[in-house]
Amino acid sequence: MMFCRAGHISGWVAAATIAVTGIFLPADVDAGMGYAVVPTTIIYPGDTLSASQLQEVEVTNPNLSGDFAKSISQVEGLVSKRTLLPGRTISVSGLREPYTVTRGSSIRLVFSLGAMTISAAGTPLEDGATGQVVRARNMDSGVIVSGTVLADGTVHVRAK
Repeated sequence: MMFCRAGHISGWVAAATIAVTGIFLPADVDAGMGYAVVPTTIIYPGDTLSASQLQEVEVTNPNLSGDFAKSISQVEGLVSKRTLLPGRTISVSGLREPYTVTRGSSIRLVFSLGAMTISAAGTPLEDGATGQVVRARNMDSGVIVSGTVLADGTVHVRAK
């Protein structure tokens, strides 16, 4: 059995208290954790987000995690996939780019091979954003083709 002086024990107790306090309390409690974007009104699926519907708030919850939007410019102009409630953070995965072509609309199909370019009227069979591959029907022949949606709303048809 070993005995030690009381002075040594109180030193160990003080050190243990400081260590335990450091574990349970964050070192920088009042430091800001950044900002999150929240809606000020209810935003329904299919609605385009505008700056007048959004506000940036300071994040104070250290347990908040995920892919929430951090600035209005990050989400402005995107379309909501689900209902967004006021005061709740906006998940970036719950947003999408607006469609460039919509199903059933009239579009221009373009096929290029070297110096040759063929253009025809068509209609997309599905919605698509710029850069996506969609199926479309050639209005003249009825043939269904696949192509990439361009920013101007035309579909660049791929060779089979």
